[in-house]
Amino acid sequence: MSTRLAELKDIGIRFGDRQLLSNINITLHQGEIVTLIGPNGSGKSTLIRTLLDLQQPSSGSVIRHNTLRIGYMPQKLHIDPTLPLTVKHFLGLVRGVNKKDITPTLNKVGIPHLENSQVHVLSGGETQRLLLARALLNRPNLLVLDEPVQGVDVNGQIELYGLIATIRDELNCGVFMISHDLHLVMAQTDTVVCVNQHVCCSGSPQQVKDHPAYRALFGVSGADASLAIYAHHHDHVHDDSGEVVEEGHVHSSSCKHHAH
Repeated sequence: MSTRLAELKDIGIRFGDRQLLSNINITLHQGEIVTLIGPNGSGKSTLIRTLLDLQQPSSGSVIRHNTLRIGYMPQKLHIDPTLPLTVKHFLGLVRGVNKKDITPTLNKVGIPHLENSQVHVLSGGETQRLLLARALLNRPNLLVLDEPVQGVDVNGQIELYGLIATIRDELNCGVFMISHDLHLVMAQTDTVVCVNQHVCCSGSPQQVKDHPAYRALFGVSGADASLAIYAHHHDHVHDDSGEVVEEGHVHSSSCKHHAH
């Protein structure tokens, strides 16, 4: 059984008279991608801040494994464009970083050619990969990603979600991320947790998509579009649950659970 990295147990958060979160229970395991979804104002970012120990819960507790090392990727990067700052220098500012790890980490996220580029000239996708590289530099066993594909076009989003899944496989780390891109993120996640001040539903992408609470929050059309269905070439066939049922045939098909 995979190692339990952290547990949000009966978390409640109150601001004044407003109850922002109630009875939140989420367990994060090594090797598992958990995606947090929900409408704006549902408490997703507050929950991330609580896990990061930046927000204290009003009730409940956060249980962290004694080997937990978190790599955090914020939603956006704000740097003064007049500040001369290269990618290599930016990553060298990470506390405790071993400078020898910078080039291999840039290779891992697919931007080794940008090592000496100025940060302010990077595209949206390049910037997100840079933030992912920074999160990886302390060799985490849990990646916490807040909207990791912010400002990236659809093809770039598919590539980034695929990269996150690849990193999970290589490092055997856990991943906990917030996403609004329901129709894409479902393809690269193991467990979905839908929140709206409380946990409305959770489970596999298919289970959540079919749950009445999810469909009530996002509408039938949004729910039906939430699993990633896109054309690609591969040498196997999936049944309706995403399981491989046939080998050895190369063709174009729709795949609900796995990006290739």
